[in-house]
Amino acid sequence: MIERYTLPEMGRVFSDAHKYELWCQVETLVLEAHAVAGTVPTDVVEPVRQAPPPTPERVAEIEAVTQHDVIAFLTAWADNTEPRDAAKWVHFGMTSSDLLDTALAAQLVEATDILLAKADDLVAVLRDHALEHQATLRVGRTHGIHGEPDVWGHRVADFAFAMARSRDRLHRAREAVGVMAISGPVGTYSNIDPRIEGYVAEKLGLRAADVSTQVVIRDGISEWVGSLAIMSTVCEAIALEVRHGQRTEVRELWEPFGKGQKGSSAMPHKKNPIMSERICGMARNVRAQIVPVMEGIPLWHERDISHSSTERISLPDAAIATDYLLHLTTRLMRGLVVDSDRMRHNLESTHGLIYSSTVVSELIETGMSREDVYALVQTAAMRTWQEDTPFRETLREEAATRGAQLDEARLDEVCRPERFVRRLDRVFDKLKSLS
Repeated sequence: MIERYTLPEMGRVFSDAHKYELWCQVETLVLEAHAVAGTVPTDVVEPVRQAPPPTPERVAEIEAVTQHDVIAFLTAWADNTEPRDAAKWVHFGMTSSDLLDTALAAQLVEATDILLAKADDLVAVLRDHALEHQATLRVGRTHGIHGEPDVWGHRVADFAFAMARSRDRLHRAREAVGVMAISGPVGTYSNIDPRIEGYVAEKLGLRAADVSTQVVIRDGISEWVGSLAIMSTVCEAIALEVRHGQRTEVRELWEPFGKGQKGSSAMPHKKNPIMSERICGMARNVRAQIVPVMEGIPLWHERDISHSSTERISLPDAAIATDYLLHLTTRLMRGLVVDSDRMRHNLESTHGLIYSSTVVSELIETGMSREDVYALVQTAAMRTWQEDTPFRETLREEAATRGAQLDEARLDEVCRPERFVRRLDRVFDKLKSLS
């Protein structure tokens, strides 16, 4: 992921320097377990533990010759070990994938914990915003067309619960991705005792794979990327709502717009929803990683490395982009401006058409057939659209032509926006307990 969208904490997790720190940690634990088991001399552990990780530049220099990243790492790290002879026991009985997959699991768990903390924060921001606006009336829209009265808090509550489910889904994916293996060539433990694997798993807080070939099969990593994609798409749903709400014709919502901020190089009046548009665009990048990562599940026999080049791009990009999306969506919702007066204006802008469903119910109770009622109300509604005449007037006139009697007092009672949202208390009661 380019630097523009990389936040420091997550960027460090996927830096080469941190990767080599994790590789050193894994190799040291394996060596330590061997020493406990009596497989290697005990006096080699401390020199290896004290050896500083190699620099990315040094590893790259050696890899340019070896064309093998793990061998380059081991050589560069051995150069940092005193005495160097102790380093000959590093990687004993292992194959490259033992190191790579185990360190990757630790890395993805570390990244996941950063994402979970930010998801918790976003859930709380959405919850509090929804509760603040549980009485802020607005028109509900379907297909982009005014439907019935609603409250803004109801819409945001849906986002809050969706983000909470996304967070919980990622919690489960954390378990799926925190799987390691140290099982040697083709995964048969031919050169390494399975107890070494168990020791390292416990020390790293990971789970040893139920079975591995020479690699851990990528279904767990695919589940993790899918979870990030869903979480990112929920962020997009929030941003899309803000984009629609900030359109000039709507003007119900406004992104935070800072002092000195500019909306257009040519049109000074512009206040564009750039944060929301950025969120919508970046969510596509996260979703785009699903197929490449899933295609790492089928490999040739016990292993090949067709998944490796893909994961070097897809896994950091998915995590870094999701991290940025959570950060930006939280910032968007914290600073969101809600114009409740404009919401009320828009709600009333169709001259009462938003009460058509209530009118249908009321007229059915007078004894008319549903077909006749629908025809009457639709005819009146179409006249209101075309003539810009209040719905109650066209309704009264159409009823008169059909000999239908309207109970005006009763219609006054049911054609109130508050009546449509009176049963939403249960939603907000559930929302209060969301954490």
